Amino acid sequence: MLVRDVLDAKGRRVVAIDSEASVNEAIAKLVQNNIGSLPVVDHENRLVGIFSERDVLRLFHHKGEGFGRVHIADCMTCHPVTCDIFDDVNEVMGLMSERHIAKVPVLEDLKLVGVISVGDVIKVMFDKVTTENKHLMSYIHGAI
Repeated sequence: MLVRDVLDAKGRRVVAIDSEASVNEAIAKLVQNNIGSLPVVDHENRLVGIFSERDVLRLFHHKGEGFGRVHIADCMTCHPVTCDIFDDVNEVMGLMSERHIAKVPVLEDLKLVGVISVGDVIKVMFDKVTTENKHLMSYIHGAI
């Protein structure tokens, strides 16, 4: 199974933010969309980083009250782990486990086209196994 299959199942809607946005703007997007991280993109929709809830906590810890005015470019995680739309899902899951990350931005021709999470992959794999199980049970019961 390819990453493309996971995106096809879950949808390709991506909530992203510009690197010049403030942390306050990023927090608002995180809350409004009920998500834990934001891909940071340039004007050509190329991924330049990722901003997460952990980054908010680090900023608050180090900067205190004025952290909300900081630009995303100054506090995002640069060079995040990514995958390609044609990567094998099993390899991406191994990478997620190895690097202790729950979400991976998906690229196609260096452009951001989606984000997949551990939960997205589990759901697609569960649905696939359930369907296969139904077919096998139907075959077994039909053959008796």
